[in-house]
Amino acid sequence: MPKLTDLPLQAAAKVQQSVGKYVERGAAELHYARKMFEAGALKLEPPQNMAALVADIRRWGEIGMIPSLNARRSPHRLAIIDDEGDLTFKELDDAAHAVANGLLAMGVKGGDGVAILARNHRWFLISVYAAARVGARIILLNSEFSGPQIKEVSEREGAKLIIYDDEYTPAVAQADPELGKLRALSNNPDKPEPSGSTDETLADLIARTGTQPAPKATKQSSIIILTSGTTGTPKGANRSTPPTLAPIGGVLSHVPFKAGEVTALPAPMFHALGFLHATIAMMLGSTLVLHRRFKPATVLEDIEKHKVTAVVVVPVMLSRILDQLDKTTPKPDLSSLRIVFVSGSQLGAELATRAMKELGPVVYNLYGSTEVAFAAIARPQDLSINPATVGPVVKGVKVKILDDDGNEVPQGQVGRIFVGNFFPFEGYTGGGGKQIIDGLLSSGDVGYFDEHGLLYVSGRDDEMIVSGGENVFPAEVEDLISGHPDVVEATALGVEDKEWGARLRAFVVKKEGADLTEDDVKQYVREHLARYKVPREVIFLDELPRNPTGKILKRELRNIEVE
Repeated sequence: MPKLTDLPLQAAAKVQQSVGKYVERGAAELHYARKMFEAGALKLEPPQNMAALVADIRRWGEIGMIPSLNARRSPHRLAIIDDEGDLTFKELDDAAHAVANGLLAMGVKGGDGVAILARNHRWFLISVYAAARVGARIILLNSEFSGPQIKEVSEREGAKLIIYDDEYTPAVAQADPELGKLRALSNNPDKPEPSGSTDETLADLIARTGTQPAPKATKQSSIIILTSGTTGTPKGANRSTPPTLAPIGGVLSHVPFKAGEVTALPAPMFHALGFLHATIAMMLGSTLVLHRRFKPATVLEDIEKHKVTAVVVVPVMLSRILDQLDKTTPKPDLSSLRIVFVSGSQLGAELATRAMKELGPVVYNLYGSTEVAFAAIARPQDLSINPATVGPVVKGVKVKILDDDGNEVPQGQVGRIFVGNFFPFEGYTGGGGKQIIDGLLSSGDVGYFDEHGLLYVSGRDDEMIVSGGENVFPAEVEDLISGHPDVVEATALGVEDKEWGARLRAFVVKKEGADLTEDDVKQYVREHLARYKVPREVIFLDELPRNPTGKILKRELRNIEVE
């Protein structure tokens, strides 16, 4: 029990600590604001525009106000180029107003759940901004969900209305939301025959509703982004609009996005990566190039045709774009490209090196997750030091490497990665959350810092195996095998082994025509890594099972029987 004389000292220490946190946060917010001004997301504007901006935020919140911001700044600039053509910022703003008014007429109220099941096109963003202007809880559904998953997740998240693309008509049939359904994209370009849906389309809703500004939302809108679900049923990550510039300012502090440019966004917008960058582009008044389906050749064509300055992809997309570039003749003009932003799963040193070699010093790799948002961003200068790094920690974010007892480990030692920021994860919508130690959230990964302050991710903390008394992480072996000249991609997972206790089982996709054997792969690993890291088996597959964000579904690989 502390002495009475100690209490004033303890109180003073707490006050000092509290003041220190406010000073630290204030410095970070000023840093974010400066970076947003430099990028053009914030700018000095006429007093009437500033007054209108403040009024829009009060009326519809930080998300709902975005189309109106750019409708004032540059109404005739293209907001979106998609498979349907061009859409200006004024047209986007009008459409969001009209759909918001339509949602209100259907009975949607502030706080109600509105689920969106759509691919990358204008109707996705129109739906998001309209729902935000109503003050809805916006639930972004994975485009690969099955009918039972759509029903389960939409009911669990309290969706009172579902907005969906026509192609998902059979999948959404099992769901019966209280206020009905609306169709975003009115047809399925992949199939000429009609789906049979009689649900009203957003285009028809706009035609009969009118574009007068939506009334003030009765509640602050929030976004529910679902986890990837690589190990089970996807969970909803609860995150309200944060009172901070960090989500955009943090990215802009490491990545040189600029206002009024052109961003190609193949990464799905229902996922955290795609949604974040759609928001950044819209805040900057940049043009988004969107397509329903990812095609590497189309991405390269878009860069040349639209003078694209930034491409946002998951690693498997980047790999396929580079493969396409290798076989494209003549080579497209990619001189406008300044940024290739990668996240969603581990980039890997081999792919980072290849991309830097073929595209130049334009690769930026974000480390984060749906729960922790982002922690570190590797820039070209960081990747040139070591292509395996995920970069330095973003200003304003705290990252600590802790052991199993919650103690910080020395530099260079592998431990569990914990992250803290100004817009914390608020728990899963169905209950539960991640472990928190001293206000820092577990990322679920293990890694270490080097002498340059660069962070490295060794793998998932639940994927580590102990082989011959040594800790082994699949990521190291995966990255090595993926760099073999005859391999397209590879992954690995732990299995029991009588001699070593546990070993890795590797799954490999060979290049077309390659004469690569199991013994070749084992020998390649043996030549580069310790003996206990050599896979016990190597299984060759035509492709690795992945979800839409490019993450490998290891639960499916575990079900493959080995003879």
